[in-house]
Amino acid sequence: MSEQHDILIKELIKLLEGGGAHATLEDALEGIPADKLGIKPHGLPYSIWQLAEHIRIAQWDMLEFSKDANHQSPKWPDDYWPKEAAPENPGDWDKTIEAIKADRKAFIELLRSGDIYAAIPHGDGQSILREALQVADHNSYHTSEIILLRRLLGIWK
Repeated sequence: MSEQHDILIKELIKLLEGGGAHATLEDALEGIPADKLGIKPHGLPYSIWQLAEHIRIAQWDMLEFSKDANHQSPKWPDDYWPKEAAPENPGDWDKTIEAIKADRKAFIELLRSGDIYAAIPHGDGQSILREALQVADHNSYHTSEIILLRRLLGIWK
């Protein structure tokens, strides 16, 4: 691999993990009281739980699409958003956070493992580079929404 390729991979990993000049997804999800997860403040259409679960589902879908020709994506948009405003079980929140971290780690390993420019064989022009940028963009967008909800709920730093 060229030095430029190595630099690009390192920068993509930074982008996926977040931080730098902005709060990370972990920052946004840390320390939220369980009784605030299902609140939809000021008439907004989603709760923190729904945003986090949406991030998990979409990131998982992009990861699996990138790896598996037999992967079937959920039905858009219905299956990308949980219907319930709050987690059904107390452990569901922790499972969602762990799944987000595990799938991001797996995507980073995918970035390191091959040609990020090559078209994904079972796609219609997508590459691992494109999927990495889409995961980062999507997660960043919804991270900011979570922070906004936390501000509206009075639970942000």
